[in-house]
Amino acid sequence: MGIENTGKLAGRTLFITGASRGIGKAIALKAARDGANVVIAAKTAEPHAKLAGTIYTAAAEIEAAGGRALACVVDVRDEAAVRAAVQAAVEKFGGIDIVVNNASAISLTEVGETEMKRYDLMNDIITRGTFVVTKECLPYLKKSSHAHILNITPPMTLDARWYGRHLAYTIAKLGSSMCVMGFAEEFKKHGIAANGLWPAFSVHTAAIDMLHGKEGYKRSRTTDVMSDAAYVILSRDPGSCTGNFFIDETVLREAGVTDMEQYACVPGNELTRMAIFLDSKL
Repeated sequence: MGIENTGKLAGRTLFITGASRGIGKAIALKAARDGANVVIAAKTAEPHAKLAGTIYTAAAEIEAAGGRALACVVDVRDEAAVRAAVQAAVEKFGGIDIVVNNASAISLTEVGETEMKRYDLMNDIITRGTFVVTKECLPYLKKSSHAHILNITPPMTLDARWYGRHLAYTIAKLGSSMCVMGFAEEFKKHGIAANGLWPAFSVHTAAIDMLHGKEGYKRSRTTDVMSDAAYVILSRDPGSCTGNFFIDETVLREAGVTDMEQYACVPGNELTRMAIFLDSKL
């Protein structure tokens, strides 16, 4: 059995970027089962030819799961759009308690093969987007009695492998990790927690399909592994849980989950160790 809902997020408002599908939507649905309010801040308003789901279909699923939803068309690169979504969330739900910075972009290219538009896209979404979303939500997080920021980002590393293989993506992703460290240190005086969460093994999302095709699904875990781990973290007292870089499997095992096979897309298949940013010995 995975992590059971306890009701700890009931009535709390989560602002989740990139929540129309994948890990972001999974976290939203887990919180919704507690009766949480969820702001779906994502770009997909119209059905995509290759990607399932929109902010509106995600909102319907969240409400069916027991939560309240607000679908907002948001490109996190657009400061005005972020600010408008935050204001809409506050008007509808009365505040913001939790921010999940999940929106991402990926291009695993070496320096010579990296187009600058791809460099800008990744850094603007992952690092700058994380910064601006958190900045706009900060006044309301300060007022919350259960304020959390969770970045879907890896532990900080100085391992040269990750810089030599895909420098542009590494700069962007570790920029988000630096935000975890900065947020945790700066906001601790306000009782706001800031943590990072990263998967131990491949998690099946549209990015995995893009990078590995159908084989990626067979060797991945479902997004439930990340949503269960996020739920554990976001249920904790923010005053005693901040400045950490969590790995999903470690969080779940410490919470008492012993059957990790339940998260496999295809039970029994060998999983792909998350090759990016983690030591293979983990």
